[in-house]
Amino acid sequence: MEKKKQSKVKEWKNCIDYCCWLIGYVCTIWWLLSFLYQFLPATLTGFEVVDSPGLRMKNEGVKALHPVVLVPGIVTAGLELWEGRPCADGLFRKKLWGATFSQILQRPLCWLEHLSLHNETGLDPPGIRIRAVPELVAADDFASGYHIWAALIENLARIGYEGKNLHMASYDWRLSFQNTEIRDQALSRLKSKIELMFITNGYKKVVVVPQSMGAIYFLHFLKWVETPPPMGGGGGPGWCEKHIKAIMNISPAFLGVPKAVSNIFSAEGSDAALVRAVTSGILNFDYLGLQTVEHVLRVCRTWDSIISLMPKGGETIWGDLDSGPNEWSKCDQVKRGHVKHIVSNNTYNCGDMQKCIYVKEPTKYGGINSFGKAVSQLLASLLSTLDSEAEEISSKCNSTSFNLSCDDVRTEHNEICRGSMAKKKASTGRTDLDLLNFVAPNMMKRAEAHFSHGIAENLDDPKYAHYKYWSNPLETKLPDAPNMEIYCLYAVEIPTKRSHVHKISPSDKYKHIPFQMNDSSNVEKGSKLQNDVSLVDGDERMNVVSSGFMCAKGWRRRTRFNPSGMATYIREYQQKQRGSVLEGRSLESGARANNILQSIALIEDVLRVASGATGVTIGGDRIFSDIRMISERINLRL
Repeated sequence: MEKKKQSKVKEWKNCIDYCCWLIGYVCTIWWLLSFLYQFLPATLTGFEVVDSPGLRMKNEGVKALHPVVLVPGIVTAGLELWEGRPCADGLFRKKLWGATFSQILQRPLCWLEHLSLHNETGLDPPGIRIRAVPELVAADDFASGYHIWAALIENLARIGYEGKNLHMASYDWRLSFQNTEIRDQALSRLKSKIELMFITNGYKKVVVVPQSMGAIYFLHFLKWVETPPPMGGGGGPGWCEKHIKAIMNISPAFLGVPKAVSNIFSAEGSDAALVRAVTSGILNFDYLGLQTVEHVLRVCRTWDSIISLMPKGGETIWGDLDSGPNEWSKCDQVKRGHVKHIVSNNTYNCGDMQKCIYVKEPTKYGGINSFGKAVSQLLASLLSTLDSEAEEISSKCNSTSFNLSCDDVRTEHNEICRGSMAKKKASTGRTDLDLLNFVAPNMMKRAEAHFSHGIAENLDDPKYAHYKYWSNPLETKLPDAPNMEIYCLYAVEIPTKRSHVHKISPSDKYKHIPFQMNDSSNVEKGSKLQNDVSLVDGDERMNVVSSGFMCAKGWRRRTRFNPSGMATYIREYQQKQRGSVLEGRSLESGARANNILQSIALIEDVLRVASGATGVTIGGDRIFSDIRMISERINLRL
C-alpha cells in the first residue's frame, strides 16, 4: 500500500517537473529569440526596417506648425487612485486602470469596487476617488506593451512636437460627458489648454485628434465651449472658429456602436461568448467568491459613458427588422472597381476571390439583438410565426426552478423575467432603448438625463440647448466655423460586428445574467452570421455607418447639422497584412480599432494637417468602402 502511494507521489512529482521544464524551455527560447531579434541588421533581405513617416517627412522639410490636442476614447486612458478603501492600501496614485492589471488577480473584488461609480449619481461612491492620469502618459501605452497613441506621438515628435505644442486631453471615461466637468472641470481645463496653446504657439489654431468615443466627447465640448454659463463654458459664438483649425476623428463613434447594447445586456462580446463556450467551467467558477461576468456586468452598468455609445438615429439610420442601410446584398468586402456579377444559382460572385464572401440570400441587419438564430434572420412579417422558442423560454420563466416574479423585476440587483424579454424576440435601433430600460432601469434613468439618441425635427427648438443632446450629431449643430475642417479617419474591409443573437442561460445560478450571447460556432459556408454575430464592413470595432455617415452626408456641405458649411473629408485606410513576422509596429494595418493609430497612411495625414496642409492639399476624400451608397439609402432630412 505504501509502495503504491509512493509510486503515485513520484508520478506527480515527475509530472510537475516535466511541466516546469517545459515552461522553462519555452520561456528561454522566447527570450533568446527576442534577444537575437535586437541584433538583426536593418538591411537584412526581407526584413528591412521602414523609415517612420515622421522621419521621412522631416527629411522632406515638414515641420511642426499647429498645436495638437489628442483626445482618447473609452477604456484607453489610465485611471489612478487618490482615495480608497482599506483593501487598496499602498495603491495611492497607482494606476488601477491601464497598468499591468496585476491588481485584478491580487484583489479582484477590491479592484472592481474601486472602478465602480455610484449607482444613483453616476459620480464617486463615498470614500473612493479615482481620477484620470494626466498628460501623454495617460494613453501612450496602455497596460504592458499594448501601444495606443505611442506611434503617433513618436512621429509627431520627429517633426518637432513636444510638451509645449502637444497635449493629451485625458478625462475619466467612465463618467457622462457633462459630469466630467461637474466633478473634475475637465472641459474647462481643456478650453484653457487650447487657449494657452493657441497664444503660446504664435496664435496658430489647434488641430484636435479624438479617437472612438473621444470624437463624441469633443463634439459635446464644441457645443459646451460656446454655451453661456452655468451650463456651458462661456466662450461665445466664434470661439471654435478662432481656436480650432481641424478635427481629425479617428474611428469616430458618431452614430454609436451596436455591440454596446449587447455589452450592457449580457456583459459579453462575441469573443467572450466563444471563450465562454470553450471554458464554461472557468468563467463561471467562483474564484475567491467572484462570480466573474456577473460582477463585471454590475460595474459596467455604473459607467454612464457606455450609454453614449448606444446606436443613434433609430430605424432611420440602422434600419427596421426587414432591412438595414448597410446590408451587403451582393459581394462583401470587395475593392471598388472589381467586377461583380450574379450567377444562375442566385449566389453572388465577384472578381477578387480573396475579398469575396458568398451569400446565398441577402442578409438582413435590421435587428441589432434577437433571441435565437432563426429569429435574427427572419423578416418582420414572419416573426409572428416563430413562437416555439419564445414559448419555451416563457415556460422557463414561470418554472419554479427560477423562482422569478414577473411582477417585481429589479434587473440590476435582482432577477429578470426571462420570458418577458424573450417575447420581444428582436430589437432594432428604435427598440433598443426600451429593451435596456427593462434590463438596466437604474442605469437608463441616469443616462436619460445626460444622453439622447434620436433625430431632431427642429434644431432651433430651445430644448436642444440642453447638454443631453450635445454628443448626438443628429440633435445638435456644428459651431459657426466655416474655416474649420472635420475629418473622419477609419479602417475598412475588416468584418465588424453589426447585430447579435442571444440565448437563455442554461443555469439559474447567475440570475443577474439570464441571457448570454449564443456561443454557436457552426457557421454555414458563406453565412454572414459568424458565432451568432452578423458582420458588416468596418474596422472591426466601428462599422462604416457610425464612422463615416456624418462626413459623407450628414455634415457634407451646408446642412441643418452643419449650417456654416464647413468642409468635411473621409479618409479610409484599407487593411494590409504584415509583410513579415518581424515587421514590427510601423504597419499599414488597421486590423484592430486601436492599431489604426499605427497606420502609416493615417499618421502621414495627421502630420501633414498639423504642419499646415488642408483637406484639399492632402487629396480630399479617400474612399474604398460603399459609404456613399449606404448614405444615399439613409433617408435623413438635411
